[in-house]
Amino acid sequence: MPEVLRVDDALPMRWALDLAERAASTGEVPVGAVVVHQGRVVAEAHNETIRRRDPTAHAELLAVQRALEHLATDRLVDATLYVTLEPCAQCAGAIVLAKVGRVVFGAWDDKAGMAGSVGDLLRHPRLNHRPEVIGGVLAEQCGAVLSRFFAARR
Repeated sequence: MPEVLRVDDALPMRWALDLAERAASTGEVPVGAVVVHQGRVVAEAHNETIRRRDPTAHAELLAVQRALEHLATDRLVDATLYVTLEPCAQCAGAIVLAKVGRVVFGAWDDKAGMAGSVGDLLRHPRLNHRPEVIGGVLAEQCGAVLSRFFAARR
């Protein structure tokens, strides 16, 4: 299936951006994630690593967990995960294991991204599931949230 940006991808990404801003306001690295299933948002999250004192509490992981619980399933084949930053290895692994059908992300992550930047775990040919991946949706806005956050911390 060709990787095509859909007209409606910007709306859920803006929702994820709002969540990223919320994370920043609490001192968390500003990453937001939304899971859409059959045209409806079924889960949302932002990074909570500081609040939970858990380095694994990334937005994507929390959103996927919440979507699985909400839908009472162990697979998200018909769902799209929107996240403001390219998923890391941990989150990419969870995405593959949960069999998320489609991943749409904003900013590329040249230091930890596993959807094409550092590696490409999401589309690795030896894995049994490879979601459709669209990168760079509202990339400038997503990157700006992160840049402002880290500039303020310096």
